Amino acid sequence: MRRTLWAFAVTLLCLGSPAEAAGIQLLDSDPALSGAIWYPCAAEPTHVALGSLSVAFDYDLKGVKDCPVTGTKLPLVVFSHGRGGFFGQHHDTAEALADAGFVVAAINHPGDTYSDSSRRDTLSVWGSRPADMVRLLDFMLKDWKDRAVIDPAKVGFFGFSLGGATGFILMGTRPDFARVASLCKETTGGCAELHNGVTPPEPIRDERIRTAVIVDPAPGTLTRENLAVVKVPFQFWRSQFGGPGVGDGSGTARVADGLPGKPEIHVVPAGHFAFLAPCSAELAAAIPRICTDTPAGFDRAGFHREFNAAVVKYFGEQLGEH
Repeated sequence: MRRTLWAFAVTLLCLGSPAEAAGIQLLDSDPALSGAIWYPCAAEPTHVALGSLSVAFDYDLKGVKDCPVTGTKLPLVVFSHGRGGFFGQHHDTAEALADAGFVVAAINHPGDTYSDSSRRDTLSVWGSRPADMVRLLDFMLKDWKDRAVIDPAKVGFFGFSLGGATGFILMGTRPDFARVASLCKETTGGCAELHNGVTPPEPIRDERIRTAVIVDPAPGTLTRENLAVVKVPFQFWRSQFGGPGVGDGSGTARVADGLPGKPEIHVVPAGHFAFLAPCSAELAAAIPRICTDTPAGFDRAGFHREFNAAVVKYFGEQLGEH
C-alpha cells in the first residue's frame, strides 16, 4: 500500500511539457495549504523543482516557476485528489487548463495523502476534505498575492475518486452513511465508528462553486436521493472497470444512472487509474499496478489528450473561455 501511495507522487515525472507554458507557484509554507497553483504564463517552460514538497527524491514539474500571471478576470478551478493521493496526481490536466487561460489550485488533503494517513479511514475525513477546499478557495480569492487576476464569479471544481465525492458534498449532497453502515463489515476505521454510533460530520456546502468535473467518484455514500439536490452543472466521468476505492465499476454506473438533470456523462473503457497522469517508463517498471491499464493496450497518453481537451472545453463553456 505504501508503494502505491508513493507512486502517486512519482507521476509528477511522467509527462513532458505542453505546447505552451504554465506558470507555477508552489505552496509549501503551511501544512494546510501544501500544493501548487498553475496559471497562464508567457515565458518558456523549464523544470520546476518541488524542493520541500518532494517525497523521496527531487521531482520536477514542467512550467515556469513564479512567472508573472498573464491575463485578467481569469476563471479558477480547484482540484481535490483521490484517497491517499497528492496535489499533483492530475498535473497534466492542471497544465492544460492553465495553458487555456485558467488559474488552477490543488493542495494535499491533510490526513489523507501519500505521507499522512491520520484521517484516511475515519469519518472525520468526510468533514475535513470539504473544509480543505473551502480553505483553499478562501485563500485564492482573499489572500493569494495574485488574487486580483481571478474572477470570483467563475469558480469550478475538479475531483477524482474520493475527491469526486468531496465535490458532490460541496455542491449540496448529504452523504448516506446509513447505506455505508449497512454494507460495510470492517471492524476498524469508519465502519467501526458507524457501528459504534459515532456521529458523522455535517456536510459543508460552498455556493461559490458554479460548475464541476467529477471523475470516477467513490460511490458508497451517493444515492439517487441525495444527488437530487445538486443544482450545479457538472461533467461526469467514470471508468468501465473500476478499481481501488470504486469497486468493479458497477457502483459508479449506479451513480451515473441516478444523476439529476442531464449532465454530460463519459464512460471510459479502462480502470480507475487511467485518470491519473500517464506514467513514465521508470514508473511503469517500478509500480506496474497503477500504470498497467485494463484492458491491455489501452492508450492512457492518447486518452489524456482527449480527456484534457474535453475538460478544458467543458470548463470553458461553463466559465467563459479565455
